[in-house]
Amino acid sequence: MMIENQRQLFDIPPGVTYLNCAYLSPLLRAVADAGKAGVDRKLHPWTIIRRDFFDELEEVRGLFAQLINATPDDIAIVPASSYAVAIAGLNLPLHKGQTAIVIGREHFSSVYQWKLRCRESGAELLVVDEPSDGGWTQGIVERIDRRTAIVCVPQYHWHDGSVVDIEAVSAAARAAGAALIIDGTQSIGALHFDVQRVKPAFLFCSAYKWLLGPYGLAFLYAEPSHQSGMPLEHHSYNRAGAEEMSSTSGYSDDFLPGARRYDFGERSNFITLPMLKIALRQLLNWGPSNIQAALTPLVTAINQRAVDLGLIAPRPGTGASHFTGFRFPTGIPPALPDALIAANVHVSVRGETLRVSPYLYNTVSDVERLFDVLAPTIRK
Repeated sequence: MMIENQRQLFDIPPGVTYLNCAYLSPLLRAVADAGKAGVDRKLHPWTIIRRDFFDELEEVRGLFAQLINATPDDIAIVPASSYAVAIAGLNLPLHKGQTAIVIGREHFSSVYQWKLRCRESGAELLVVDEPSDGGWTQGIVERIDRRTAIVCVPQYHWHDGSVVDIEAVSAAARAAGAALIIDGTQSIGALHFDVQRVKPAFLFCSAYKWLLGPYGLAFLYAEPSHQSGMPLEHHSYNRAGAEEMSSTSGYSDDFLPGARRYDFGERSNFITLPMLKIALRQLLNWGPSNIQAALTPLVTAINQRAVDLGLIAPRPGTGASHFTGFRFPTGIPPALPDALIAANVHVSVRGETLRVSPYLYNTVSDVERLFDVLAPTIRK
């Protein structure tokens, strides 16, 4: 299915060129309406009954599971990626003499946790340097050996979309007996992803980017062998019998089945959960593979225009098909960020990279507007 332009489903005024989905996705109009309805529910709390704390939550859990070819039992609902990584850090062994591997310029959540765990355990944190050819995979695989306990990597680098061949890294990690943790925040929802092929120990994904959801929710996938671990929080809602628990009697020591034990306490948010439910339904209706197919021509055009201007863009096959980033031979021109804002063209600066991340509301004319600003600024 070829997806036509979907701008009408978003509230993006004429004259606004938003090429920044990797930063914050705009909300679908229907998602915003669900949030407003959620506010009305809390305005009238007598309309909220006990089952409302569970039914919608389980539907959202199941929708995300469909996106990655998992089961609802494999999914925990958490408030942030940092929370998810902390669960992995709490439950994966790491000892003196072992190593944990991350990549250079990686997002903060994926680095701080393993810095802490290495410091506590006496293990060594190995940071894979950025490759000169734009591909991270070989550098990661070469660092995996018998000492490796943890490999925590994204599928695409958040600065520029440069690729990590996640299946190759997974195979190397399994061969070494290491646990693979994947940051799916810049990939899940924008393309096909199958945990049955990749086989990570844990995978996490924030909801406010390519899942088109609200801020303050994320998902954690836990491979079945890691579903009997220790949660960060202890509360009634992740305990067996939670649906019927109306008092403090019993204090069950048993958890709900699967990864639900890792759910955070106030997971049943009557505003954000309905929003995320609508967003996930829409993603599944479009289909991640179809979303990727629709975005690929835009990203290809952006990269080609960048190269034509003398900028450094990912070579074909080394970058994501749904977002990109390019560098300037002498650094980002100081006047460029203000020039983009003045033209109502919205992208992100990440390090020395100008990151451009279109979505289904963008067209070739948006690409033209971006380069109408870039070209004269570069010439100056």
